[in-house]
Amino acid sequence: MLKRTNEYVMTTENRDCAEQPTESQTPCCPGAGSAEPAAAASCCPPPADANAACCPEKPGDVPGFRIWPFVCGWQKTPVGEVPQVKSTLERCDILGRWQMRWGLGRMRYTIAPGLYAIGTPGPGAPVLVSANYKLSFDALRSALGGIDAWILVIDTKGINVWCAAGKGTFGTEEIVHRVNLARLDELVAHRTLVVPQLGAPGVAAHKVKKGCGFKVIYGPVRASDLPAFLKLGMKARPYMRRVTFTTKERLVLTPVELTGMWKISLWVMLALMVLGGIGENVFSLSAVFSRGGPAIAVYLSGLLAGAVLTPTLLPWIPGRAFAAKGALTGAVLALPLLFGLGESLGPFSCAALALALPAVASYCAMNFTGSTSYTSPSGVEKEMRLAIPLQGAAVVIGGIAWLWGAF
Repeated sequence: MLKRTNEYVMTTENRDCAEQPTESQTPCCPGAGSAEPAAAASCCPPPADANAACCPEKPGDVPGFRIWPFVCGWQKTPVGEVPQVKSTLERCDILGRWQMRWGLGRMRYTIAPGLYAIGTPGPGAPVLVSANYKLSFDALRSALGGIDAWILVIDTKGINVWCAAGKGTFGTEEIVHRVNLARLDELVAHRTLVVPQLGAPGVAAHKVKKGCGFKVIYGPVRASDLPAFLKLGMKARPYMRRVTFTTKERLVLTPVELTGMWKISLWVMLALMVLGGIGENVFSLSAVFSRGGPAIAVYLSGLLAGAVLTPTLLPWIPGRAFAAKGALTGAVLALPLLFGLGESLGPFSCAALALALPAVASYCAMNFTGSTSYTSPSGVEKEMRLAIPLQGAAVVIGGIAWLWGAF
């Protein structure tokens, strides 16, 4: 039975829910057979109070039981009541996605693991497995408009499917555990689970079959291809198996790279301001800005080159190693600065710029290896062992040259 505990359903603070639909109103969460599939955009009728949250009234709720806004109803099943979810993303979902792109509260953006329903699934409806990282769950449910399906959310500790498969949290044992806990064998007539293809590295299909009696079929790479995949009888076209990494997909990942550097960036900029004031007069406040300011600009240019320009231009930058790609991008960005400001900077400051900017860009670009589809842990480790000493040496030598130029 689906227990009414926080293990299964989490929620908003507002318990003032909209009134239930009447017979003349559109039913909650229409499925494939609905005459008005667009009704999924608003499962609940408009509340009398415009400021009230739209969420379902759930008889028997207990204190501390919170319901997410995407839960729009409850479906009675042989194993208990299962929360029905909307297929349309609302403003709070879009805001949450924006926050995740910037890495704000990323490890806390989770939903409760357990069984969910989209539409009004029956015994023959497919069972789709997902992670409890809400961004993954949102991508899945938003792709299933007009489809009746069961969604089995497993506990990946708030990590997306691909990364969780590599870390072991999207794995065989957790899938078996959730299937048995949800009593799927009593709910559906078939014995098939659709697991995301990107979760395959963490799943041993034969062990899942042995552990819970369900066969694993790997779905497409992208959730948006699921409707076509299901329509084809769970057969994937070649394009559904192909992992893409387009310019747009790379650019979307760059904000989190910048956000991940903000703490160290603050300390670096503070150090540059302080060191910029050191000179012939021991310490000068005017030099803090006249020398520290340009140094900060060089650091930020390296950050931009490594964390934004390198990922965006990745396929067109020569070389294979990310550290080398970042260094090259940083060097190209440093050239116009050297030509334009060389005379005013002096030889030592020019040497510092030529060394530090590519080094910073190289380090930031190397951080992007974890976001790509064509790196391996061993390859990344080998690259880091080689690149980090060189990056460190370039920064140290550049820093010494910059400080020497003040005397």
